[in-house]
Amino acid sequence: MLVTSLQKGHTMKKLLISSLLLATFSTAQAAEVLVVLSDANHLELRDGKVFSTGFYLNELMQPVKKLLDAGHTVTFATPQGQAPTLDASSDTAAYFGGDTAAHAAHKALLDQLALTVPGRSPVISLKRVAQIGYGHYAAVLVPGGHAPMQDLLKDASLGALLRQFHADGKPTALLCHGPIALLSALPQAAAFAAALEAGRTPPTPADWIYSGYRMTVISNQEEAAAQGALGGGTMKFYPQSGLQAAGAQYVQNQAPWTSNVVADRELITGQNPASAPALADKLLQALR
Repeated sequence: MLVTSLQKGHTMKKLLISSLLLATFSTAQAAEVLVVLSDANHLELRDGKVFSTGFYLNELMQPVKKLLDAGHTVTFATPQGQAPTLDASSDTAAYFGGDTAAHAAHKALLDQLALTVPGRSPVISLKRVAQIGYGHYAAVLVPGGHAPMQDLLKDASLGALLRQFHADGKPTALLCHGPIALLSALPQAAAFAAALEAGRTPPTPADWIYSGYRMTVISNQEEAAAQGALGGGTMKFYPQSGLQAAGAQYVQNQAPWTSNVVADRELITGQNPASAPALADKLLQALR
């Protein structure tokens, strides 16, 4: 009986040590991920028309939930530190494969975070991010919705952040319309964006840090198919064309609206809403 008790005690001690080591390992692997969203709640279209938009629920919350479930922490930021806007059209189970429980769980997490609530939102400005220091963050994530087309593509603060993350080789993940934010890393981002918005094809810049990178973004084909959602308006330009004009090597999926994630060096891009889970998994892999 004494031997049996000693054996049990030894086994329990080993289990306790293993649990402590696992907890220590998990803590050591925890990372701070910066999630950058747009301040905009609309997108200016051609002919003076305006389309109400924001971020897509699944494009933000599927990656965020996976990051949190894996033990990582997230910081939310917008250029001006304003509470971002949820695109109401994305608040549906259709973007969660028809799974109403998954939709409800992700919406509940968004509500718990109070991300979209002015005065309560935990969002900070990109200026504050720079003050904290880019070195504080292990990765950056930019979800979609049309809003990044309004401001992120030419935001100087985001451009500075992306250039530093590029220099440091830190995981940089962007989804659907989000990859258009990569244009902010151009030294003359505002002028380049203005040319695209005016319907011109600007000369390919020689100094874009992502020139030659393989990447994806919502395709011209998908944009054309979804144009009816713009309420009769037309976008000033499509993200695929904009990134290709800057020097991107565009990679498209086999069939529209199916998942497509492309990784090239530190860059991870997803083509459309269906790509959100796979993009999150690829980001988690890069953080290990």
